[in-house]
Amino acid sequence: MTQTPNEPEKYSEFRQLVDKTHQQLVATLDATPLQLNQYLSEKHDAKIWLKREDLSPVRSYKIRGAYSFFNKAVGQSEEFVCASAGNHAQGFAHACRHFGKKGWIFMPVTTPAQKIAKTKSFGEPFVEIKLIGDTFDESNLEALKFCEDRQAIFVPPFDSERVIIGQASVAAEIIAQLPKCETIDLMILPVGGGGLAAGVTSYLQGTLADDAYIFVEPDGAPSFHRSLIMGKRATLSEMDSFVDGAAVGRIGEKTFARLKHFNPNQVVLAPTNGVCETMIEMLNIEGVVLEPAGALSIDALKRLPADKIKGRNIVCVVSGGNFDFERLPEVKERALKFSGLKKYFILQMPQRPGALKDFLLMLGPDDDITRFEYLKKSARNFGSILIGIETKAPENFAILGTKLESAGMRFQDITENEIISSLVI
Repeated sequence: MTQTPNEPEKYSEFRQLVDKTHQQLVATLDATPLQLNQYLSEKHDAKIWLKREDLSPVRSYKIRGAYSFFNKAVGQSEEFVCASAGNHAQGFAHACRHFGKKGWIFMPVTTPAQKIAKTKSFGEPFVEIKLIGDTFDESNLEALKFCEDRQAIFVPPFDSERVIIGQASVAAEIIAQLPKCETIDLMILPVGGGGLAAGVTSYLQGTLADDAYIFVEPDGAPSFHRSLIMGKRATLSEMDSFVDGAAVGRIGEKTFARLKHFNPNQVVLAPTNGVCETMIEMLNIEGVVLEPAGALSIDALKRLPADKIKGRNIVCVVSGGNFDFERLPEVKERALKFSGLKKYFILQMPQRPGALKDFLLMLGPDDDITRFEYLKKSARNFGSILIGIETKAPENFAILGTKLESAGMRFQDITENEIISSLVI
């Protein structure tokens, strides 16, 4: 059951701290918009509201937590340190310049170049960037050692009460911006380290019921989901870092303490290639540039049962838009494969005149060869070919497969075979 946003209520101590912090933030930072998205609303037969954190000065909500932390700690030191895959670093850099403090930023070496460059631009001349480690957790460990050596203050990306309070200001703005006649039926939140989800759910306690939340994690980094199942914080032994803004090996201690009462069934695990499909969809149709983590809440709409969405008021927190366009070809490739519009095959081509022509004639009018490469001469009578094909409808591949089988051509679909694909594609 959802209360109306304007219904009087007794503020908790946490909510009072958030409201005070929010007033400090709005003195420097403009509120991000809450927009009713017509395209998504019509697609899902619901009212889909997007909280556009991708439109903040650093294109993510992370600036809120950084400013909240600095507001409390700025008089305690002249040097600050953080570790981040990108978005927290940009918020941290922005705060360092605003408060005139020296900042050291530790980033994984895999951080997109666009995020590194933007971080420098937000913080110059007050910040220095150190690229260390392949993952956030490795960078974080080095940052903590460096911080101890220099007696500087460490600014956590998520596992800090001050950071959680800052991220909770997202909820304060949503409540203020939602039209008085509207209520929230469902709130969809992305989860990485848990700062945003912990802040928003804590702020709205008593306003939204616990079952009014859906959380979204990348399926390659399900730290929160696994922790809920185990009943304690789980550490991932391995993870896919493609959704870098939400790829965390272990959810925060303080954040999980605020989130551990939720049901694992409330967590949607978004497939990486499906997130890419959502990114391309929003870019092509809505002109909205999202990073992978920023697309998680919108992607969850596709993964939920229709009866959970239809006719409801749903707020999706769009967490970030720091996308490196050098990654666009890979994102498009992943999206096409997920939608079934692109496949890779190993084809055994007969070694006789006219064999290639016979194969080309099997292709339909909407089939396009995007890659063609002889791998080796497998035998005297045939050779192996790597072929990539894009089409306009997934069912076209079934038609092509029937033609190949009828002609006696041997082939193997390697699109989802990660081992073979990594070797030949």
